[in-house]
Amino acid sequence: MRNQQDGGPRPRICMPTARLFKRMVFQSALYEAQDVLAEVDEVELLDLVATDRFRRFQPLQRKLLWHDVTDRLALLNPGLAPVRLTESYDALILVCQNWWDLLHLNAISGWQSKCGTTLCYVDELYAADLAAYRHWLPALARFDHVVLGMRGSLAAVERAIGKRCHYVPVGIDALRFTPHPNPPPRVVDVYSIGRRWPRMHESLLSYASTTGSFYVFDAMVGVADVSTTCHVEYRRALANVAKRSRHFVVGPAKLAVDETCGQQELGYRFFEGAAAGAVMIGQAPDCAAFKELFGWPDSVVPLKPDGSDVVETLESLRAQPDRLEEMSRRNAREALLRHDWVYRWMQILAIAGLEPTPRMSARVDRLRALAGLIPGAD
Repeated sequence: MRNQQDGGPRPRICMPTARLFKRMVFQSALYEAQDVLAEVDEVELLDLVATDRFRRFQPLQRKLLWHDVTDRLALLNPGLAPVRLTESYDALILVCQNWWDLLHLNAISGWQSKCGTTLCYVDELYAADLAAYRHWLPALARFDHVVLGMRGSLAAVERAIGKRCHYVPVGIDALRFTPHPNPPPRVVDVYSIGRRWPRMHESLLSYASTTGSFYVFDAMVGVADVSTTCHVEYRRALANVAKRSRHFVVGPAKLAVDETCGQQELGYRFFEGAAAGAVMIGQAPDCAAFKELFGWPDSVVPLKPDGSDVVETLESLRAQPDRLEEMSRRNAREALLRHDWVYRWMQILAIAGLEPTPRMSARVDRLRALAGLIPGAD
């Protein structure tokens, strides 16, 4: 256990984190979220530690959970070093990428008696998965508050665990991703990371070859499963390329609706691209959350997944430099005003019954001041 500020005020929030042993690049965005909260509140980041037993037992535990008629396996320590809370906290907040992360809390004894309220934030949880993952439900239902990062799953999860849940979308460290107040040159023409549509990718490759454009993309298969030595370095590297990119490829989370049984949700790419002031190209998800969170003009310029309109669309945008600049500035400004993690944490703390801190208000003031410096984004 370690205090975010050694010798400072008593931490009011206990936040377990798996950053020491789970270092896949796709997990970095939520570690970024934890870091933002630690900067603006009194947080004890509780570094969980994986033992040799974790590497042996956790895969077996996950396999057996599919058939656990006792509904007890989800409450067992997956092999992490045991931790006992000795201090008292106003709240415990567990941030989970998905179902598997719920098992981490089982390594901590005393978490219910030592924390005034408990809250679990689950980023990725599709409604269609609830039947298959029903044996994880006892681990989720034990929290006082459950917050989901996917609006389309809200009603199904509420029915499954028998309590009210809340929707709070993911966010971004907008201060890290914004190119303002001194935007660097946009030397990358198109930036694409993570999953992609194969035929659109082929068209972008062809366009770059024909026009001499600079197309940056993940060249490794299964890049989401690649580990990073430091989540901060990875997020900084991503942000530095994004804020130097003219266009940023986006699409619904997972891209393929057959994996989600038709449920369309927002992925991180939208928040990253907008915050970096890139012009987002691709496909917007057909969901209410997108319209609410990215409902300003030209937030996404559509491209067909088959890539048939890549040349026409990019050439049209290239011929409209003033429009491109306006779109870039608007995206960056809206992200500063809407999508920084501090706004999400204020929502989450309100759900947990906690007041915002002065440092939260100071960060909001800084974000608004930066947004006010961006010209021509009205």
